[in-house]
Amino acid sequence: MNTWLRLGAPVVVAVIVIALWQALVRAFDVPVYLVPAPMDVAQALVRDWDLLSGSLWVTLEITGLALLAATVLGVLLAFLFVQSRVIEASLFPYAVLLQVTPIVAVAPLIIIWVKHTLVALTLCATIVAIFPIISNTVLGLRSIDPGLLDFFRLKRASRWQILWRLRLPSALPAFFGGLRIACGLALIGAVVAEFVAGTGGSQTGLAYQILQAGYQINIPRLFAALLLITVAGVVLFAAMTLLSRVVLRGWHEMR
Repeated sequence: MNTWLRLGAPVVVAVIVIALWQALVRAFDVPVYLVPAPMDVAQALVRDWDLLSGSLWVTLEITGLALLAATVLGVLLAFLFVQSRVIEASLFPYAVLLQVTPIVAVAPLIIIWVKHTLVALTLCATIVAIFPIISNTVLGLRSIDPGLLDFFRLKRASRWQILWRLRLPSALPAFFGGLRIACGLALIGAVVAEFVAGTGGSQTGLAYQILQAGYQINIPRLFAALLLITVAGVVLFAAMTLLSRVVLRGWHEMR
């Protein structure tokens, strides 16, 4: 019942919102260049699918590469931080600095400095996505049972054994929580970086299609691209949630 409720309730709400949207647009005869009806968006999605689907894969490629880079770098930095309070106190503020610096202010510089467009966009998205991985993993690695830590030290366990057999399993729930946040931030970072880059050609992401649709007053296509970004974000979040349940359900309570 809980599974059906979690899946069915959002679907019901979405159907109601779309029906109201369609009815209000038609009832008040809203011009399509202001707010298109859901049917107009659906028709644009079908009509421009070849164009939009190609851009979707470009955006997803940047998102996936950024998420992978943020996960690897974030976990490695978290491992480094828990080895020494001095190292954590010295370097963690710079991780916070990455989080609070607006990516729209940094992205133009990165795109100028890094000549390869895909690498530049991936780097921008990585900067946006890495902080939840670092902060949650550090929190998980620090949140261990003091009694178990004393037991490991009593048995003369090495730093590597404590990290691998005690800290790492304890950190997994927090790590996956950060991963769920980071996947959405990676997508946001990819889209923002594409907006800043504004690159044209065949290898363009959804952000470029949104810009072009806005210039051409093709609002249904603009909404269709926004819909694809939204659906991609939901799918990524659901995938990370499923992954965490598969990994943790054998020993950790997931409610």
